[in-house]
Amino acid sequence: MNNFVSVAENCALNKLRQTSRMVTKIYTEYLQPSGLTPTQFSLMTALSLLGSATMKRLADVMMMDRTTLTRNLKPLERDGLIKTFPGQDRRLKNIALTDNGRNALDEAFPLWEKAQTHLASILGTEQWETLHTSLNAATKVMQKKISVQ
Repeated sequence: MNNFVSVAENCALNKLRQTSRMVTKIYTEYLQPSGLTPTQFSLMTALSLLGSATMKRLADVMMMDRTTLTRNLKPLERDGLIKTFPGQDRRLKNIALTDNGRNALDEAFPLWEKAQTHLASILGTEQWETLHTSLNAATKVMQKKISVQ
């Protein structure tokens, strides 16, 4: 029984998932009027920055496996927010935002800003900055040592 108490109190995965669910709830509520989920917003933001990308490149940037990425891209393609097209190497599929996708992202951005502000106000300035510093450092270390694919 004591082992399970230790898991409940000290498991990094458990704590990260609990926190992730609460943070996701905030962003989901704020982004809801846009029709985008937090994951869709993040994917579209990455595509906006990349211009276009292969599935592999986008999966790497998002630190997602390709199966999960494909599942998350399907509704965006169905709704005309992204397009896929052959790359220079015809075996590779490229992905880019459509004009509708760019417009949807522009419309969702102020909602995302409100979610950010709300989360920062919940945590307070010091905790907000500590969270960012810790997450950035942990991500950087793990990227070097762990393959997502």
